[in-house]
Amino acid sequence: MSTTERPRILVVGGGYVGLYAARRILKKMRYAEATVTVVDPRSYMTYQPFLPEAAAGSISPRHVVVPLRRVLPKAEVLTGRVTTIDQDRKVATVAPLVGEAYELPFDYLVIALGAVSRTFPIPGLAENGIGMKGIEEAIGLRNHVLEQLDKADSTTDEEIRRKALTFVFIGGGFAGAETVGEVEDMARDAAKYYPNVKREDMRFVLVDAADKILPEVGPKLGAYGKEHLESRGVEIHLSTSMDSCIDGHVVLKNGLEVDSNTIVWTAGVKPNPALARFGLPLGPRGHVDTSETLQVQGTDYIWAAGDNAQVPDMIGRKAGNPNAWCPPNAQHALRQAKVLGDNVVSGMRGFPQKTYEHANKGAVAGLGLHKGVAMIVMGKMKIKLKGRLAWYMHRGYHGMAMPTWNRKIRVFADWTLGMFLKREVVSLGAMENPREEFYEAAKPAPQAAKSDTPAQKAKAS
Repeated sequence: MSTTERPRILVVGGGYVGLYAARRILKKMRYAEATVTVVDPRSYMTYQPFLPEAAAGSISPRHVVVPLRRVLPKAEVLTGRVTTIDQDRKVATVAPLVGEAYELPFDYLVIALGAVSRTFPIPGLAENGIGMKGIEEAIGLRNHVLEQLDKADSTTDEEIRRKALTFVFIGGGFAGAETVGEVEDMARDAAKYYPNVKREDMRFVLVDAADKILPEVGPKLGAYGKEHLESRGVEIHLSTSMDSCIDGHVVLKNGLEVDSNTIVWTAGVKPNPALARFGLPLGPRGHVDTSETLQVQGTDYIWAAGDNAQVPDMIGRKAGNPNAWCPPNAQHALRQAKVLGDNVVSGMRGFPQKTYEHANKGAVAGLGLHKGVAMIVMGKMKIKLKGRLAWYMHRGYHGMAMPTWNRKIRVFADWTLGMFLKREVVSLGAMENPREEFYEAAKPAPQAAKSDTPAQKAKAS
């Protein structure tokens, strides 16, 4: 950790906003003007829109993450968590992965903690649910699904087989619809290599509390997405929710009950709960309350953006909606990070702040290989696409939004190879416990009970 006396810009969080904001600040700063410090419990940024494709094996998991130290060579990158912030003293407490917590002084602060899965106190969810917020969960889901096919192909117990081949997804937004579409695609391909498993044996269930799926692309494309998934055998239950899933027994409010080893939770996100310990002004849903310049309300040295910020949507407000807020998506996060970086440098130099304004450009979603929906906004015109063309738009947009040319090229290379080579369908479930086999080989053997000698037997008789 640097002990320089230069002003310190502390970036709390190394996700999409944290990475791009730090890059922008480093690009705009003069030499040795300040020290940029990024603190995150992971040493990499995850591009979350690619998690469903990583779970389906269309993209290598390593290509979905961006190493912070490689992309930010001129910044300090600390692997740990900011636990508290003392605004009066301008000091943050950092808890590293190992060792004692320590205090880190700062002059300017960027809050970019992002969001976490929004969950509810549903019996069995914590023990049986699988999230989709990180690359670890995407890899785990892929290995888990293929492992269920292994189980079903190898057992003669019909109850075990039925439970292994039932897959339940809770949440019908982008994450849920894209994940069920990609995983169903992968499972359909994988079934070709299992003599005792067919696609007809599998059961995919998608549940959402709303009355539609994919609300981000509008009602017509959402209805098309629903019809498309249903045509592939996905059961969709709307206007209902999950009551419990104890021991994999899923009970829905509409009365449906199924047994499943795979319960994927994608029912929305919420701001990182650590924000409550920072003493910042928060909105009604726990987001940091910011102005249109991304400065935290009531401060002139703290900025926030992305999923953990409540940012006014100036385009919507100019159109007459005084309560318009920017939605939490990659489209806004990328642009907010750039404006935030510029404003931090301007604030450090005493210059005026820029206002963040961005008109919605639409939304794209992939529902498996060669399948998708897209709504492109061009001025007052909305172009709606579906099928293969929408899928191309989805891949093109997110491929170019992926940070760094290194990762862009690797992702496009994965897609290109996928055009000529078959999808890998091997499960590497042992990666979750890599030392288990070695432990079994190395642990002390149990002491065998000593048998009595002939003399002892004679004495006993």
